[in-house]
Amino acid sequence: MDRVIIIGGGAAGMMAAIRAAGNGNRVTLLEQNEKLGKKLYITGKGRCNITNDCDTEDLLKHVIRNSKFLYSAFYSFDSRQVMDFFEQHGLAIKTERGGRVFPQSDHSSDVIRTLQNVMKQQKIDIQLHAKAADILIEGGDKKKVAGVRLADGRTFAADNIIIATGGCSYPSTGATGDGYRFAKSLGHTVLEQQPSLVPFETAEDWVRDLQGLSLKNVTVRIKQGQKLLFEDFGEMLFTHYGVSGPLLISASSIVGDYRNGMPFSMEIDLKPALSEEQLDKRILRDFEENQNRQFKNALSKLFPAKLIPVIIRLSSVGAEEKVNAITKEKRAMFVHLIKHFPLTLQRFRGFDEAIITRGGVCIKEVNPSTMESKLVSGLYFAGEVLDLDALTGGFNLQIAWSTGYLAGDNI
Repeated sequence: MDRVIIIGGGAAGMMAAIRAAGNGNRVTLLEQNEKLGKKLYITGKGRCNITNDCDTEDLLKHVIRNSKFLYSAFYSFDSRQVMDFFEQHGLAIKTERGGRVFPQSDHSSDVIRTLQNVMKQQKIDIQLHAKAADILIEGGDKKKVAGVRLADGRTFAADNIIIATGGCSYPSTGATGDGYRFAKSLGHTVLEQQPSLVPFETAEDWVRDLQGLSLKNVTVRIKQGQKLLFEDFGEMLFTHYGVSGPLLISASSIVGDYRNGMPFSMEIDLKPALSEEQLDKRILRDFEENQNRQFKNALSKLFPAKLIPVIIRLSSVGAEEKVNAITKEKRAMFVHLIKHFPLTLQRFRGFDEAIITRGGVCIKEVNPSTMESKLVSGLYFAGEVLDLDALTGGFNLQIAWSTGYLAGDNI
């Protein structure tokens, strides 16, 4: 029976503790907060998107960075096994659009409670308000873990230690970057951390006038110069500072590699189902029905009311101009504006709003088959502390469950 210390009581840490205890080890879980799963509690807007109901190859396709590293983890504990785990321990779940899996209750607290009940059954020693300060090492050339020293001076001896401290996102949940500090102190390379799955700030001041406006069924394109970095169809949201919503959150992960070249140009196709020719015919019909009205009063069938003043501001048509006087050339320019509605993305928002962290412990120094450090015997990593990130839809939590499970399974 090994003495196992888990540092971090989030998704990866709790799953690692459960699996390590299931192997007959004596497990202590150290959590610096007053309760477990603080970030898990707010995921999915408090509903907790547990995983995505898809096959393993699809899971891998949704990982943006270092997907090959996750082959063993995902095949050892895939999304179906995650769903089975929760159902077998009494949590009713449901699958929604896009394969997103949630607790039937829509309460993330039920997910946390399920994990806590399992840990209680396994007699895992849970230490709250227990902030790890240092990892103790023994041995010469080949370093081996010996224990953990807490900030209050207490020490816990250990044969194996799993670092599952998370990243830098949502610092209000206790994300302090301690795991990166531990990794560096033990000789690991830690790659720069950046916010990912995060909204954007825009240069245009008129976005404030659109605050709260959600656009569904639009296409967003993001370019750097002439290079197309991102294009997808879906839903987006205007905020007081810029743009957010599912499309832009996903885009932030994909265009993150190019952030040093910001600003980016962005355009929205407000009517992607129509070609420019079809859209021109549609507008012409609307204008014929409203031929004696002013331009500003002839757009209600085309756009949400909040968007109309901005569309007029950006168009070459005067707000007071009668629609029967609008030339073919001006109408063509208006059609182009609708299909290429322009914005300038200046910067990413910060870690306070980032769903996950990009960067972290270099995966080249971690064994993908076990999650054990290649540099320090008995040291393991799991979850967001590693340089791994995926798109939204339950994929990042799947990384946490799978890497935590694999680390615990190999002790």
